[in-house]
Amino acid sequence: MSTPTKYVYAFAEGGREMADVLGGKGAGLAEMTRLGLPVPPGFTVTTEACRSYLTTGQEPPGLGAEEARALAALEQTMGRTLGAPDDPLLVSVRSGARFSMPGMMETILDIGLNDQSVAGLAKASGQERFAWDSYRRLVQMFGRTVLGVDGDLFEQAIAAHKAQRGTRDDHDLDVGELAALTEEFKAIIRRETGEDFPQDPAEQLRRAVRAVFDSWNGERARVYRRREHIPDDLGTAVNVQAMVFGNLGSDSGTGVAFTRDPATGARGVYGDYLPDAQGEDVVSGVRDAVPLDELKILDPRAYVELGDHLRTLESHYRDLCDVEFTIERGRLWILQTRVGKRTAEAAFRIAHDLREEGTITPDEALARVDGAELTRLMFPRFDTTPADVPLARGVPASPGAAVGVVVFDSAEARRRAADGRHTILVRRETTPDDLPGMIAAQAVLTSRGGKTSHAAVVARGMGKVCVCGAESLTVDPAARRFTTDTGVVVREGDTVSVDGTAGTVHLGALPLTASDVGRALETGESTGPLTEAVLTALAHADSERRLEVRANADTPEDAARARALGAQGIGLCRTEHMFLGERRQLVEAMILARDDTAREQSLAALLPLQRADFTGILKAMDGLPVTIRLIDPPLHEFLPDRTGLAVRLAGIADPDVHDRELLDAVERLHEQNPMLGLRGVRLGLAVPGLMAMQVRAIAEAVTDRLDAGGRPRAEIMIPLVATVEELRQARAEAERVLAQVAAETGRPLDLPIGTMIELPRAALTAGRIAEAADFFSFGTNDLTQTTWGLSRDDAEASFFPLYLEKGIFGVSPFETIDPEGVGRLVELAVEAGRAVRPSLQTGVCGEHGGDPESIHFFHRAGLDYVSCSPFRVPAARLEAGRAALCGTEISDSR
Repeated sequence: MSTPTKYVYAFAEGGREMADVLGGKGAGLAEMTRLGLPVPPGFTVTTEACRSYLTTGQEPPGLGAEEARALAALEQTMGRTLGAPDDPLLVSVRSGARFSMPGMMETILDIGLNDQSVAGLAKASGQERFAWDSYRRLVQMFGRTVLGVDGDLFEQAIAAHKAQRGTRDDHDLDVGELAALTEEFKAIIRRETGEDFPQDPAEQLRRAVRAVFDSWNGERARVYRRREHIPDDLGTAVNVQAMVFGNLGSDSGTGVAFTRDPATGARGVYGDYLPDAQGEDVVSGVRDAVPLDELKILDPRAYVELGDHLRTLESHYRDLCDVEFTIERGRLWILQTRVGKRTAEAAFRIAHDLREEGTITPDEALARVDGAELTRLMFPRFDTTPADVPLARGVPASPGAAVGVVVFDSAEARRRAADGRHTILVRRETTPDDLPGMIAAQAVLTSRGGKTSHAAVVARGMGKVCVCGAESLTVDPAARRFTTDTGVVVREGDTVSVDGTAGTVHLGALPLTASDVGRALETGESTGPLTEAVLTALAHADSERRLEVRANADTPEDAARARALGAQGIGLCRTEHMFLGERRQLVEAMILARDDTAREQSLAALLPLQRADFTGILKAMDGLPVTIRLIDPPLHEFLPDRTGLAVRLAGIADPDVHDRELLDAVERLHEQNPMLGLRGVRLGLAVPGLMAMQVRAIAEAVTDRLDAGGRPRAEIMIPLVATVEELRQARAEAERVLAQVAAETGRPLDLPIGTMIELPRAALTAGRIAEAADFFSFGTNDLTQTTWGLSRDDAEASFFPLYLEKGIFGVSPFETIDPEGVGRLVELAVEAGRAVRPSLQTGVCGEHGGDPESIHFFHRAGLDYVSCSPFRVPAARLEAGRAALCGTEISDSR
């Protein structure tokens, strides 16, 4: 026979280890009670009761009886009865989910007051105004929270009374005004709901608990959970606690204290205190609080006692603690504690300081920081104020801050950059053609796209600031301007500031604050407490991680930057980026070639340029692996836009031969779905000489570096393989060229040849493909597209926001790996490939390689390395270390 479920726990019955059942707040109250801190007694209704209620629409059997017993025990402890007419016990009802969701769910204070008990409270306290103020608060909170009355109706009534009184402060309303206001509130409830404010204290309590349960599914709670990736099925606990009052006069008050500065991490007690007030007054901002230090003067004894309790809590929790407290007529009560939220800077400093103090171990310190926080610290930021109203908001696609003049195409960006001007490239959306302009610009701003659009992916790879999807902007490249939805017109040459961290755009130049952390990561030199903390955490991560971290880099400059930031090689060198800019005409000539001779001449012209590219990259990464992917995109990307070219030629009476040939080529290469067409290995097999030219360029670059005394470690990667036969034929061609170069130079060339696994068929037949591959690199961008049947850019611009809003996606599958679908294909491919070739090296080079949560998955899947953009390398190193320590879950210590 199963044990009956227990739905209610007195604070004295629980502990911090019961957070799943009691919620974070309830577990904290129980733990402080266990520690002997002055906690007003009470009880917690469990998350399981909430889940049952939300599933069935009714309270679970036995819950009412458990609540009644818990209330009776509380009344006995306090020596008072809930809502008694003489000296009433009052209670608060507060939410408390497993993970902190501050302000997202409901709180009701002063439960137990009614038309009779308000007089009893006035008599017992000796303060009639306090009693009516408490009653007013209850009716207002109950009406809004439990009965669903529009909160503005209550605020308007309060405002009218203050206006009549000639004050802006609720505190100035006297007893008569508060009593009249309470009656008005009850009349509002009656008018809006058709029922009276309940006078029965037991009914107030019962309905308040259910209202907190219901608030779990409130709109703001759902939005917050989506943002923070908190599961929807956890439910909230409800804490019922004896009221203590900070609004009893000058010897009373309420406040919030932190055991360390949550903004900087500096040691010391920080917080705010509000005399003669209840807790929600501090949060709502209806009155200005004073710094916590002033409590030392207002109530020295309470200040000393609070300091003792704060030290006890930090020592016990071994972390920054956030504490809510109330002083009632000189007596200090602790109402709540939790491990406090903190900024990225504070997270690193606090973890480091606690480690140095011996409070936590190096492993624990590493578990308390994460890659996303490190990334935020690396980029420069704007020194903004609340008065800096943005022109527009979009998706914060690549963090950092940049100031420059607006330009609308790559040519202008390059021209102005050559003159030493900083520019912001503004486009509706970017294409590979925009790469030179993106390189030249300080930031990229688009009116379309999302975090994994072309602009976002490339910008992150280059460490460029990027805001995508600023839908309120109408971009008009022809008129060289964009217009906001408020009618502001910004023309080419105007200065704007782009905040890639906040996703905002501002008119004019905002002041910049440089990142000491970014400089320290490149030089390895500490410049203060924060950089010391970051470097220490990274050093420990490096000592613990199993995964190597490589970089996606296409130029010697990117390679050098990646190496300085700790990359252990290049996991993806995209050769197609080397065909853009001035070289485009050589690729165009190859495409337009009428015969083998003309095509070979074009390829011969490209060969030394490719060789020089590879030589520079191999030099920058000397001694480390450099995985070079052969050309991947379809050839039409190197030709003019089909529609634009046709329109231009339609306006010319007699187009020249070149233009006609160009249009013919564009028409010939046009595909309805080019990303699933003639690209990758298919292109290498279909275009004679193209693959051979690239392999020869790699081989000759290797021999050049060997001749110079270098230690080149080039690897050849063949993209978009779907069948082992494709790989066998491509590999045979590559080995033929390598043998030719070896014979010509007298240097043996045994370069690893592998493939990208980026199609579901490749993943499912990985055992066969491994027969011809020295390594696998998972191209998770394309693997996600082909598994989900999604076009990344189109989907993000159309239905992704809806899917995220409805909770169909918790997070974009292009941002964080989909473990059940795409991730399962990765696991199957690794298992099958190593069954055939035990020494098979596996890595990932898609955008997921730099995503913290995805890195933990790749660690569990047994991959050998992740590869990401240079600027994401430090964060990836940190997360790889955390993955080795934290098992299967990212630490949720905060």
